[in-house]
Amino acid sequence: MKRILIVGVGGIGSYLVPMLAKTEQFNLWIADPDIVEEKNICCQNFDSDDIGLHKVTSLGVKHGVNGDKYEILTEMQIKNYDLVICCADNLAVRRLIYSQGFGDDCKTKWLDLRAQGRNGALISYMIDPKLSNTFLTGPDGSFSCQGEDFGRTKDKSKIHWTHVAIAGIGAQWVMRWNNGEQTHDKMVINV
Repeated sequence: MKRILIVGVGGIGSYLVPMLAKTEQFNLWIADPDIVEEKNICCQNFDSDDIGLHKVTSLGVKHGVNGDKYEILTEMQIKNYDLVICCADNLAVRRLIYSQGFGDDCKTKWLDLRAQGRNGALISYMIDPKLSNTFLTGPDGSFSCQGEDFGRTKDKSKIHWTHVAIAGIGAQWVMRWNNGEQTHDKMVINV
């Protein structure tokens, strides 16, 4: 059974965890220091009973996965996993994961899932390393998968669901990867 670490269990990760957990094909670990807040309820896979709990605690109990309430900051934290999936909302974590390398020479295989507003992307360790700078540019710090306007309005008609689509695409990628089938090196969607 392959060991998989999912880094970040907010918008994308909170939907990815139950999809992969239901298959019973993996030894899943999740890492995220965040606590469920009221603003998360509209677009993350949590409900009002989860407010105030650590996200990893809520998902761990519901789906029987191991969780750690820490930030992923060092290479040592991602060693000994067969696959590390980045669902985190910042570039520092992505830079650490991409530093593991590419293709067959990759030290720790990785998958980067991201969404912002109507846009989403899947990027794997199989991409051409020359493209990595393209995927690692942008502002440092955290950002919402809902896009730049998230939090400025209470209008729920403005919620985007691309992050759920990316979670589903990511889950399918992981299943194909696990079965030794051909997988995409990258995929970009705009809804």
